[in-house]
Amino acid sequence: MTAHDYFQQSLELHEKLHGKIAVSPKLEITDRASLSLAYTPGVAEPCRSIALDPSRARTLTIKGNSVAVVTDGSAVLGLGNIGALAAIPVMEGKALLFKMYANIDAWPICLDTQDTDEVVETVKRIAPVFGGINLEDIAAPRCFEIERRLQDIGIPVFHDDQHGTAIVILAGLINATKVTGRKLEDLTVVISGAGASGIAVARLLKCVDFRNDLSSPVKDVILCDSKGIISSERTDLNLEKKSTLSFTNITSKNGTLFDAMKGADVFIGLSRGDLLNAGNIRDMAPDPIVLAMANPIPEIMPEEAFAGGARIVGTGRSDFPNQINNSLVFPGIFRGALDAGASRISDEMKLAAAYALAGSVKQPSLDEILPDPLDLSVSPMVSTAVYNAAIAGS
Repeated sequence: MTAHDYFQQSLELHEKLHGKIAVSPKLEITDRASLSLAYTPGVAEPCRSIALDPSRARTLTIKGNSVAVVTDGSAVLGLGNIGALAAIPVMEGKALLFKMYANIDAWPICLDTQDTDEVVETVKRIAPVFGGINLEDIAAPRCFEIERRLQDIGIPVFHDDQHGTAIVILAGLINATKVTGRKLEDLTVVISGAGASGIAVARLLKCVDFRNDLSSPVKDVILCDSKGIISSERTDLNLEKKSTLSFTNITSKNGTLFDAMKGADVFIGLSRGDLLNAGNIRDMAPDPIVLAMANPIPEIMPEEAFAGGARIVGTGRSDFPNQINNSLVFPGIFRGALDAGASRISDEMKLAAAYALAGSVKQPSLDEILPDPLDLSVSPMVSTAVYNAAIAGS
C-alpha cells in the first residue's frame, strides 16, 4: 500500500469514527442507590478524604491512571506548525496507543497558544486531574524551556519527541553493537538534526554510565544542524545548541555534515529526507550503523545505504525492518512512573527503559535490533524496569 493509499483510507476512517477515542464508564447507574454512590450525596466523602489527604486522589479518582497529551500544534509530525485544531488527530492517536499498550487513560489537550509562558501556566492549572503530562509536537527550542519549567509540578512531565526518541535509539544501538561486535564506548556517532530529538539523543548517548556492568557513554557525538557541525567556532548557535558543546564534538571538528560523517561508526538522521547517498556511507567507518528516521522519506533509503556498505539500517517506517518507533517506549515509561507514584522521570528511569527495551529482543539480528511495535509484551517489560528505577531512586 502506498503512502497516498494510507492518507486516503485514514481520512475515511476518521470521518467514519468521528475520532478514535471515547469516555467509557467503569460502573453502571441502574437505580437511585447507585446514583447516590457515584454522585451526590455519596461522592462528598471521597471529596472530604482528598481534602484532608491530597495523596488519596491517586486512588480515589482517575488521577492515578491518567495522562494529558499536550501540544501547541507548532511541530506536528512532519507537517510543521499546523496549529492546535489540526493537531487533534495525532494527539487522539497517541491517547489510543496509551490505552492499547499500557491501559492508561489519556486525553488530547491541544492548546490554542504558542506562547511559552501561557503553555506552562495552562499545564500547571490542569495538572491536578492528571497523573502525568506527555508533551508532544512542540517546536524547539521552546520545548526545552517548557519541559524544564514543568518539572516541579509533582507529576511526571515527559516530552516524548525528545526522550522517547532518545530511548528507542539507544535501545537500538545497544542491540546493533551486539550484532556487529562493537561496544558503545568505542562509537563515534553523527546526528543530523539539532532540534528537540537530536539534542535529547545526544544527551542520553553521553550519559549511559549506568549501574553494574552496563556500557559507558559513547566515545563521541557530533551534532549537526542544517548549517553543519555544532562547534565552538559557530557564532549562530542558540542556547540549547551551545549547551551541547560541553559533551559533544570532543575533537572540535568543523565543517559540514558530510565532513562529520567521515570515519564515523553511526549515522542518526532526525532531519530531512533524501539527504545522503551511498558515497556518504562509504566515507564512514567499515560496516556502519545507519538509523535514518526522517518521515515519510528517510535521509537515505535502505537499499542506497546498503549499497554504500551499511551493515545495519533502521528507519521510522513500518515497511522496512528495524523500525524506530516511540510507541515501544512511552506507554511503558508512564505506566511504570504512574505505578511508582513518581514525581518526575529521571535519567535512571530513561536508561532503565532503554535497556529493558533492548533486552526484549532475545536474539538481535541485522534485521531485528528492536521488537515489532505491535508486540504487546514489550510495554510491561519497560514499565517494570521504569518502576524499579523510580522506586530505587525515591
